[in-house]
Amino acid sequence: MDMMAMVSTMLAAQQGALQSNIAATLMKQNADAEKSTVLTLLGAGQASLANVGAGVGGNLNITA
Repeated sequence: MDMMAMVSTMLAAQQGALQSNIAATLMKQNADAEKSTVLTLLGAGQASLANVGAGVGGNLNITA
């Protein structure tokens, strides 16, 4: 194998590794975004009214 073929092979391997790293990063970001979307749709992270005083969250008269 001549020197140019070895250099070309090494550069191709480095390029492939870089593309794999970028693909893994993008897949993780997409998975995180999907997780966030699902949690939002399920209502996770919303404040619970279990520990508030009586009458909080009741009817509100907006006609006044």
